[in-house]
Amino acid sequence: MKLIVGLGNPGEKYENNRHNAGYMLIDALASKFSISSFKCFKTKEFMNESGKDVRHLSDFYKVSNEDLYVVYDDLDIPLGNYKVSFGKSPRVHNGINSVIEELGTEDFWHVRIGIENRTQHMGHKVEGKEYVLENFSSEEKKILEGVVERVVEDLCGRF
Repeated sequence: MKLIVGLGNPGEKYENNRHNAGYMLIDALASKFSISSFKCFKTKEFMNESGKDVRHLSDFYKVSNEDLYVVYDDLDIPLGNYKVSFGKSPRVHNGINSVIEELGTEDFWHVRIGIENRTQHMGHKVEGKEYVLENFSSEEKKILEGVVERVVEDLCGRF
């Protein structure tokens, strides 16, 4: 069995934030597929404390790191792109750093959804920690929906 965990911030206030791209992918997977070979979850803790939930789920389902997929936003990747890699994380991401700290390793599947689009953001570059907590624009949301579809197909092809 594969375990897919989307990182994000809980609550309606954060629902459409860029930082919740992981949650959005989990919603898409859950609504499209009922495949018993994997389980999907959203973390219940806020982003910077996500590791506790991931470790708890991994322990509860007795999932090996090779079967663990953690989905999250990534400012190192342009909006509309994504990367799936084993054991490779971005330079700075407090949510994934929490997961790595709790698991004691970065050796698990990283599903990184690009959200970088600050050059189109009101003509100036916003600091990352502010940018991730802003909502996607309607144009960005359409781009995100397209990449989420591609990631869903990619992941389902792996199972």
